[in-house]
Amino acid sequence: MSRYRIPGMGRVDPAATVSFTFDGRTYQGLRGDTVASALLANGVHLMGRSFKYHRPRGVVTAGSEEPNALIGTSRGKGRFEPNTRATVQELRAGLTTESQNKWPRLSFDIGAVNDRAYMLFSAGFYYKTFMWPRSFWDKVYEPFIRAAAGLGKSPTEVDPDSYAHRNLHTDVLVVGGGPAGISAALTAAKSGARVVLVDENPEMGGSLLSDPSVRIDGRGSWAWLAEQLSQLRAVGVRLMTRTTAIGYYHQNFVGLVERVTDHLDQPPHGAPRERMWHVRAEQVVLAQGALEKPLVFDGNDRPGVMLAGAAQTYLNRYGVKVGDNAAVVTSHDSAYYAAFDLVDAGARVAAIADTRDSVRPDLLDAARKRGIQVLTGHTATATEGRLRVKSVRVNPVRNGQVGAGRKIACDVLLISGGWTPSLHLFSHTKGSLTWDADSRTFLPNHKTEACQIAGAGRGLWGYGPVLEDGVKAGMAAAQALGRSAEGSDARVEGDRPGTGSSQKELPTDRSPGKAKAFVDYQNDVTAKDIRLAVREGMRSIEHVKRYTTNGMATDQGKMSNINGLMIAADALGKEPPQVGLTTFRPPYTPTSFGAFAGYHKGATFEITRKTPIDPWAEARGAVFEPVSLWRRAWYFPQAGEDMHAAVARECRMTRASVGMFDASTLGKIEVAGPDAVEFMNRMYTNPWTKLAPGRCRYGLLLGEDGFIRDDGVIGRMSQDLFHVTTTTGGAARVMNMMEDYLQTEWPDLDVWLTSTTEQWATVALNGPNARKVLEKLVEGQDLSDEAFPHMSVAECTVAGLPARLFRISFTGELGFEVNVPARHGLQLWKAIHDAGQQYDICPYGTETMHVLRAEKGYIIVGQDTDGTVTPQDAGLDWAIGKAKKDFVGKRSLSRPDIVAPNRKQLVGLLTEDGTKLEEGAQIVLDPNQSLPMTMAGHVTSSYDSVALGRPIAMAVVTGGHGMMGKTVHIPMPNGTIRATVTSTNFYDPTGERLKA
Repeated sequence: MSRYRIPGMGRVDPAATVSFTFDGRTYQGLRGDTVASALLANGVHLMGRSFKYHRPRGVVTAGSEEPNALIGTSRGKGRFEPNTRATVQELRAGLTTESQNKWPRLSFDIGAVNDRAYMLFSAGFYYKTFMWPRSFWDKVYEPFIRAAAGLGKSPTEVDPDSYAHRNLHTDVLVVGGGPAGISAALTAAKSGARVVLVDENPEMGGSLLSDPSVRIDGRGSWAWLAEQLSQLRAVGVRLMTRTTAIGYYHQNFVGLVERVTDHLDQPPHGAPRERMWHVRAEQVVLAQGALEKPLVFDGNDRPGVMLAGAAQTYLNRYGVKVGDNAAVVTSHDSAYYAAFDLVDAGARVAAIADTRDSVRPDLLDAARKRGIQVLTGHTATATEGRLRVKSVRVNPVRNGQVGAGRKIACDVLLISGGWTPSLHLFSHTKGSLTWDADSRTFLPNHKTEACQIAGAGRGLWGYGPVLEDGVKAGMAAAQALGRSAEGSDARVEGDRPGTGSSQKELPTDRSPGKAKAFVDYQNDVTAKDIRLAVREGMRSIEHVKRYTTNGMATDQGKMSNINGLMIAADALGKEPPQVGLTTFRPPYTPTSFGAFAGYHKGATFEITRKTPIDPWAEARGAVFEPVSLWRRAWYFPQAGEDMHAAVARECRMTRASVGMFDASTLGKIEVAGPDAVEFMNRMYTNPWTKLAPGRCRYGLLLGEDGFIRDDGVIGRMSQDLFHVTTTTGGAARVMNMMEDYLQTEWPDLDVWLTSTTEQWATVALNGPNARKVLEKLVEGQDLSDEAFPHMSVAECTVAGLPARLFRISFTGELGFEVNVPARHGLQLWKAIHDAGQQYDICPYGTETMHVLRAEKGYIIVGQDTDGTVTPQDAGLDWAIGKAKKDFVGKRSLSRPDIVAPNRKQLVGLLTEDGTKLEEGAQIVLDPNQSLPMTMAGHVTSSYDSVALGRPIAMAVVTGGHGMMGKTVHIPMPNGTIRATVTSTNFYDPTGERLKA
């Protein structure tokens, strides 16, 4: 048994010892310990070094708000994690831990020289120091900053762990498993509501785990807790421990992160390390409790100086006495109870120095009975001790004057500046706060979400009021769901009520300009730093935060924000609410990247979507290429063929007979509703009112700037339903754009948008024999040119499958596109392939598709356009409805720069010597001009055309539409290539083949 472990106390298992290492030395802890409690049980208080001054630091808290005790943990190869809070990391066999931010060792750190020169490193020193001389930046300042930045060492190996994501819907989500949360969850559950109760700790109970002396309903608090948890399970409440609510978002969406295996000696094979939960709740109850504030005075950061509530937790929950000879400095009643528990456990408390002039008589009487001296109206002005506190100096304060000090020897100093409600999740919702002048803290005010706040989280104190408030919150949540709820009052004996006064930095008998009175422990921000920021012009608390880095540590201001605000407000001569409060942002506590990434790592880091026809293509030896998020068949090589030969064959066979192409990746959106046609008129350049059901039209979509965003063929299925296709890469972008306009610009339109990209599998059939192949399979639709002309759409049956059949072409040949439900895509493909055997049907890939469309001059948005191309530039002004009053981008089309004749415009190029141009190659008009040359454009598409027997290219060229027949030059490494400007329509310019 470790020296500071008290037999019979705590909730740890005394029979289950666990070995672990800290900085290479082996220690023994107990099952149920955290690294912090186990080190304290072994008398270890020094656990780290501060960031700026490298001062020795020990544990301050017992929870997730810990700013000091950050360690590196290793659970095996590839499982190293920096900046783990020792107060949260549970012991597991073989756990390896190490301190951070020191060299060569924790007890002797060279970086501590910064502490000696602390006057040179005041707030904002980096803004002033690194400005001059300018030449020092690259070789001196930046390397220094990069070397000094960061706390722990970044992992260097691939993380072998897995992480999971889950969704959860519930009626009531209760955040916080303390007395208020338990009461709220049980009350709501008894109404019949589905309830989830989450807590970041390994056990439910909250403050009750640290306070076994209180009796509730005639039982000890731990016995009462066990009974309540049993009742919660009996009524079906889902209890989720080791689960932190990291963010509270719009419409009662709450993000949770569950630590699944970090505490296990041997995690089950395949189990995730952490699991992210996406929770939607009808009602949320926030019962997160309150955080104890440190006191700000010179030397308040030494190892052994910790919060009084933390010492009480280590004693009662873990059975660890944090010291033999304690002293207490407080401004709140709660510290007295911690002192009483320590004395009752066999420790000595030399004195309690209370900043208040008067203290409750019952507390004074209880202290006297235990032999504790109480010094009212006192301040702390200094501590001593290098690697652990040895003494504290306290001084009387009378009429604002600090009297002579006295030194009190101690090996641990407990401090308490009162408690601050945990408002982080509530603030995530943009709920407003109100300043409570009596308690000198912010409290929740106006709510923006369907939530209740209970217990210490809204400023209540004492188990009786907190339990009662939890019941009320549970009833309110149930009633909001339309359920009848009843609550019962709990009878509390030996309650520990508490009040206190709120302090800025404590009065001192030293020069405030030299006092090292820390506000933010991790970043070494002192009270004088905050006052300096105010003197140097920082008036907003957000500016003070960034100038001093106060509240920017890994605890995100949980320990420092209120104290920093109080000091800044005092320096400004304003009340705290006039100065404001810094913004609380998710996540509530530091969260691993793995938890956010979930399944997206390695091969699944970037999603690769596959069409239903993909297995067939893979089995036939297709070569694939990535297109947006999709894997698409690039070409289908036969024996002995390279890519050039395979594509040439596919082009030749498609134009000679028939080819089939997997077009399932095209974006597909249904626009439905009484105002669907009006919506289409406003979104697209083309007119849609007179387009009859059963007909299609090419649609062109612009941005507000008048530049092409997307295009595609759009079919009108009925009066109020359009089947919109988009480019493969533009599906999500177009859908988002449509949603944005519908929700923000035209909310009056009665329209519904549905993304159907993955609901339809699409097979394109092109070539002179396309109709002959399809006629065998189609039922319910005459495919003759008279009955089903080009740019038609019909709902019919194809190969026995319900289908939407389009007669359209992206090749210039007779063409059809068959859409069937995605689950039938492979069946349709095989049926068409079998039916086309007598016509030597040829599956082709994306490269052949590119060649065939380029021969016809059909553009691909994103390849032949670059975000600065207008319809006129692309030769698509025919797609603009001349009589339309308005559409997205219309006004921009009349801007002088948009109609200027010297814009880069899309044209065709034919090289004089038959050379195939490189895509992206730059174009000049005068090859003899001096360097640097003036570029006139660039090649956007370039292919070898089998149909034309020569290479072709498309390009954007300055004033290109007025240069037909003229020569341009393409400088290349092996010489300058001459090319003639032509139309982009190289093949069958009259379009007779697609009308066959």
